[in-house]
Amino acid sequence: MQRLSVVLYQNDPRTAQTLAAGLSQHFDPVCLARTYEEVRSTITRNQAGVLVLDLEGTGADEVERLHREFPGLYIVGTHRLADTELWTEALNHGASDVCEPRHEEVVRCVLHGLTHPAAA
Repeated sequence: MQRLSVVLYQNDPRTAQTLAAGLSQHFDPVCLARTYEEVRSTITRNQAGVLVLDLEGTGADEVERLHREFPGLYIVGTHRLADTELWTEALNHGASDVCEPRHEEVVRCVLHGLTHPAAA
């Protein structure tokens, strides 16, 4: 797999560090956006192909804005209470997948989407 930059934004710094550690085993670089305001510039600066976005702090409207601004970006939303309704709403707004913010789940979603783009 070619080198792919991942941008990660999570409201909780501890969750962000855990996810970054898990993602960095598969992707280089993994770039942390420390605030939501840093997300766009971090995507642009690192020419990111993937964004892992905390939906608890942003929501589906932000997913839609980011999807319009970066149409080729693979967006995985995270939410502690991810359910079918949230998943459907986020996908309808441009997310590629939604999962709980556990590193195994996030890595699985990203890898699956990048290796099976027709399913994403």
